Amino acid sequence: MNILKPVSCLENLWCDMVDKELLSRKISNLSNYISELKNAKDINWEKYTRDSRSRAFVERYLHLAIEEVFDIANHLVSFCRWREPTGYRDLFNVLHEQGIIPDNLLSTFQNMASFRNMLVHHYEKIDDEVVFGLFRKRLSDFTLYIKLVRDWVETSQQKSSGYDQ
Repeated sequence: MNILKPVSCLENLWCDMVDKELLSRKISNLSNYISELKNAKDINWEKYTRDSRSRAFVERYLHLAIEEVFDIANHLVSFCRWREPTGYRDLFNVLHEQGIIPDNLLSTFQNMASFRNMLVHHYEKIDDEVVFGLFRKRLSDFTLYIKLVRDWVETSQQKSSGYDQ
């Protein structure tokens, strides 16, 4: 029995310490970034490739959304005292290990980390087709992430309330 390294927050009361107000603010920020991107219906491929402001808007809001995803994950890892991730991709492994991210979605979220690195570090050159494709076809990944986190928090609260009895 390993007392210092919990297997799951559901088996420990440590996750009762998750700052639900902070988590709610972060989820709200993420929802707002995604909403702004979804509402940018006027940005089509032609406008995206020719208008630097449109391109910068899409890149920046995708970046902000991904950073918020990381902040939410890091908050859970820290407050639940899960193992320290070795990097952004591993952060999603930790969430997977704790039952937040299912097997079939792990690579989807790990790809967010790779995309973020491309945006931030400009590896080679930012691929406009990739960025625009994510902007138009993958925003639902963020909504799914919010749902997975909310579902896990709700389940965690229900399980931990059983300890109070």
